[in-house]
Amino acid sequence: MKLINLPKSAYIHIPFCRRRCYYCDFPISVLGNKTDIYQSSSIVEYVEVLCKEIAVTPYQNSPLETVFFGGGTPSLLPPFCLEKILTILDKYLGIIPDAEISLEIDPGTFSLKQLQNYQSAGVNRVSLGCQSFQDKFLENCGRIHRVDDIYRAVDWINQVNFKNFNLDLISGLPYQTLEDWQLSLETAIRIKPSHLSCYDLVLEPVTVFGKRYQAGKYPLPADETTAAMYRLGQQLLTEAGYQHYEISNYAKPGYQCRHNCVYWKNMSYYGFGMGAASYINRQRFTRPHTRKNYYSWVNQLSQSDGFIDCPQLSKIDILLESLMLRLRLSEGINLSLIRVNFGEEITAKIVSCLFTYYQDNLISFTDEQKNKIVLKDFNTIPENTNLKLNDPEGFLFSNTILATLFYQLKSNLD
Repeated sequence: MKLINLPKSAYIHIPFCRRRCYYCDFPISVLGNKTDIYQSSSIVEYVEVLCKEIAVTPYQNSPLETVFFGGGTPSLLPPFCLEKILTILDKYLGIIPDAEISLEIDPGTFSLKQLQNYQSAGVNRVSLGCQSFQDKFLENCGRIHRVDDIYRAVDWINQVNFKNFNLDLISGLPYQTLEDWQLSLETAIRIKPSHLSCYDLVLEPVTVFGKRYQAGKYPLPADETTAAMYRLGQQLLTEAGYQHYEISNYAKPGYQCRHNCVYWKNMSYYGFGMGAASYINRQRFTRPHTRKNYYSWVNQLSQSDGFIDCPQLSKIDILLESLMLRLRLSEGINLSLIRVNFGEEITAKIVSCLFTYYQDNLISFTDEQKNKIVLKDFNTIPENTNLKLNDPEGFLFSNTILATLFYQLKSNLD
């Protein structure tokens, strides 16, 4: 857990969507259903500005190991535009030969030829936003695709031979039952993606769902039901051979998302595009959330040699972020690294305030071989001990555990 590390990953935000889904609060630009992406001046202009931002960004001598095109709906990006972005990235930052290059794609927004061209441009991992395998839930969410579109997209993915293929699902949707969720899980397992992301619905205040529904109130599933959905997902997917390596993510051996692991390990990364966030030299910075303001910001950036002036995170902020992010991973966080970077007193405080959760079997301590360690004396922690949340119960109570941890640490350090 280094305090400063060279960024070897880049997130590229493609903001365009046909329409806004009812749960989405991301910075996007709605194109409508009739826009021809190959004739869209809005897309071409955005890519030009995005490439300008990349070109004027001060870079360090550390080529990219992962690139992630997110959105929005990146599959609305014409392949020649994607290729242009990758060319600029390689020119100014460099991309290693076996870099993981991911592209989020939505059913009904691309063709077989388009997918082939994405692959030819360098994309070697795709993430298909399915969300559900029942049309009624897709319609209720404001999605533009239907189940038939998912199967067509999967067929094309297999034809192009994308072995590194993620599929997204959402649980806790309005009117969704445990049986509905099981159907989506079992269907996804039959499709055999190498990676699955299973997210619980989050109600953001500015979204359609956030204005329409209240957490824990019908027609949203009760908390007990969403917890049962989480347990069911963990059971079915691990039985099917997927490793539950992060709270919401499962992968076949060798197919963990390398890019997202950069976030969860609190490592540095570039962010480019409207609303994108970057984390470099202990500084977090988010770009403007509208195209107009983003374009203006890039113009100003190009006149200032690409320098972004923002405050550095304090050591306690880095500690809290590292705990929050790394405890999302099944491997947890290494206490020896905390001891080296933050001292023995802080390490002891972290361990002691988690004693109750240890007794309740929500957390574990493991050695270098990932074997559980039975601690009888919380004042003596062996070297290279990892602290981790247990699966699935510890993950289910992660917010409570982190809240306790944060309160105790803030009180101790303020």
